[in-house]
Amino acid sequence: MHGPFLSLLWMSSCALLCAVLAGCAGNAPTPRGEVKGAATTPAELAQSDMNRVATLAMHENLEGLFRLMDKLYRRNPAEWRKTSATSRDHAAEQVRTAILQRQPWAPLQGRRDIAAMGFALAPEFAGDRVAAFIHATADMIITAHGGKTEFFLLDGIDAQHLYNAARNVESAVWLLAQRRNAQGQPLLLADEIGPHGRNLSFEREFGKVIARLDLLAALTTEKYRRAAISYVQGIVGGTFLQFLPVR
Repeated sequence: MHGPFLSLLWMSSCALLCAVLAGCAGNAPTPRGEVKGAATTPAELAQSDMNRVATLAMHENLEGLFRLMDKLYRRNPAEWRKTSATSRDHAAEQVRTAILQRQPWAPLQGRRDIAAMGFALAPEFAGDRVAAFIHATADMIITAHGGKTEFFLLDGIDAQHLYNAARNVESAVWLLAQRRNAQGQPLLLADEIGPHGRNLSFEREFGKVIARLDLLAALTTEKYRRAAISYVQGIVGGTFLQFLPVR
């Protein structure tokens, strides 16, 4: 009797173990990609660690704006149709090229930086508002970095300008959510909280841009603060931390 009972117990235990393992496998985290470093280039020999951080942050901020442009065009298809572009992707590529090549955007009528941002978010602006807003915001961020998108040993960045740029993006996000046209509709459809669900992806993407700007501003300030401290430490160390004779 013990033999059949033990066999049944063994089979039940195996079945339970298999069920547990299957459950664990089913609850395994879904892969979400992995961190990938950029390929090393000869230009990096002329970059300090801080230069490299600033370059990567700029690249990610611009890519974030391009993602926002695509999302805004998807929610506001009437905007790109105001232009001569043949498709949403075509319109986005034109804006991207203008930003990366530091070309002015004609509908902004010669305005750059914060003046362009204000005009792009004005109710009376009649052109492609998505293109104007993204181009103006990118131009403001690049201007805050001294007009550069890559940084090398002789380049300097003003921490206060970066901090101001972060606050400008915050203001733009607020205006985007609050301003209405003559018909009482949002200038651009972005985040949405309604009976059919919540879409806060725009806020998250803008938040990443703001966080990078703030972090780089803090790192830049810390860089100069630590340089001063290191200088004092060198003077103190040269006076008090000398080797003493032992014979």
